[in-house]
Amino acid sequence: MNLIARIAEDQGRSRPRSSRPAKELPIDSIIEGDCIAAMARLPDKSVDMIFADPPYNLQLGGDLFRPEGGRVDAVDDAWDKFDSLAVYDDFTRDWLAEARRILKDDGSIWVIGSYHNIFRVGTLLQDAGYWILNDIVWRKSNPMPNFRGTRFTNAHETLIWCAKDEKARYTFNYRAMKALNDDLQMRSDWVLPICNGAERVKDDDGHKAHPTQKPEALLYRILLACTKPGDVVLDPFFGTGTTGAVARRLGRRWIGIEREKAYVAVARTRIASTLPLDESAMTGMADKRSAPRVAFGQLVETRLVEAGTMLTDAKRRWTAKVRSDGSVESGNHSGSIHQVGAALMNAPSCNGWTFWHVEGSGKLEPLDALRQRHLSA
Repeated sequence: MNLIARIAEDQGRSRPRSSRPAKELPIDSIIEGDCIAAMARLPDKSVDMIFADPPYNLQLGGDLFRPEGGRVDAVDDAWDKFDSLAVYDDFTRDWLAEARRILKDDGSIWVIGSYHNIFRVGTLLQDAGYWILNDIVWRKSNPMPNFRGTRFTNAHETLIWCAKDEKARYTFNYRAMKALNDDLQMRSDWVLPICNGAERVKDDDGHKAHPTQKPEALLYRILLACTKPGDVVLDPFFGTGTTGAVARRLGRRWIGIEREKAYVAVARTRIASTLPLDESAMTGMADKRSAPRVAFGQLVETRLVEAGTMLTDAKRRWTAKVRSDGSVESGNHSGSIHQVGAALMNAPSCNGWTFWHVEGSGKLEPLDALRQRHLSA
């Protein structure tokens, strides 16, 4: 066996591929196995969007310990280890080629990574013919510190959003993104917390089931931005199923590919327990200046306020339904919490944070209380 073949076998990433497409697209299901071989069996131009969270190839050299002596639960799994940068590049070229084949002409692809791999992936995306639309900086509001104090705290990851080519008519729900951001254009720097608390999926021993589980709020924003209800979203590195869970919640169809059996089991259980939003909420459209700015859409993303929730004013004169993009609707009025409140009162302006309330424990609670809860999380 030559060296290249042995490396491929050791990595477990080169398996016999079938050129025969699947008879039917395996909608809303997880394909167990190697992502390249699995994608090779899917039909040409069959998915609307791809979200890819490939191995970062972190190249960690030994254990990392906290100052008090505790071991950091870092990414040291076999699936993140490659023998060389050349092997990693070959792997990336192969899965990007299959992804391009199965992506619809007007579809788009998102790839997330860290400084360890994202620059290599970006080059290979362009080499493969993809057209880069944006790079998004996900700035983590609660990053892991640099325990050794030898570098800056690594507080962000980069997402690259691409169309299939320069002329593709890709989906971008501009108004939904603007509504999600309190009627301001959504920027390319997103401040969202890392996955923690109740959202973090645990195994039977109480340990986190996956070391790099992404927050649902991140996938919520991506899917809301670039897909429509009913679109098919593929995640070739499915992990514990965040993409599938958010897709189901937003009324999108999904396909996951995952080779680690433990992750597959966790993902299936997680997605089965995810409740879709009410169909009517699927589509959509001043506080103190010194206070940190929070968009109402962030409360919807993080599920402090669920899409479909009915809001009311303190005197219960008006109601409004929350939509998936953070806009609200009341009769013929739709827009931000501030716009709709002003329109209902026939007033020049309205502070939606104090005007609108939610029902909780038998009493009304202003949205501002939920905002403060979000800020203190």
